[in-house]
Amino acid sequence: MKKEMKKYTLGEIKDQFLGQDGTKERDIYEYELKMEILGDLIKQTRKERNLTQEQLGELIGVQKAQISRLENHTGNVTLSTILKVFSALKAKIKLQVELEGNKFQIA
Repeated sequence: MKKEMKKYTLGEIKDQFLGQDGTKERDIYEYELKMEILGDLIKQTRKERNLTQEQLGELIGVQKAQISRLENHTGNVTLSTILKVFSALKAKIKLQVELEGNKFQIA
């Protein structure tokens, strides 16, 4: 008789290898993943708008290197810069902050 292989959910795998939700290791992983997705989204949108990194940088007043760091998720980037980038790319921005059950939303 063939033994059936145990199946794991993505959440179970994350818990086992990255730590439970709320642990430092898991928070770092989740943050880095979000920054990678954000950088990829910015790069894709910039290319769809037929802009170079230099042109996008000029639109928001930063050097090409900062756009490159943002797209490649290296280095520190401020929320202000991210908001300027999306504004220059003519993207709708929706920001939601939750503190102790209270929601604050900027649309």
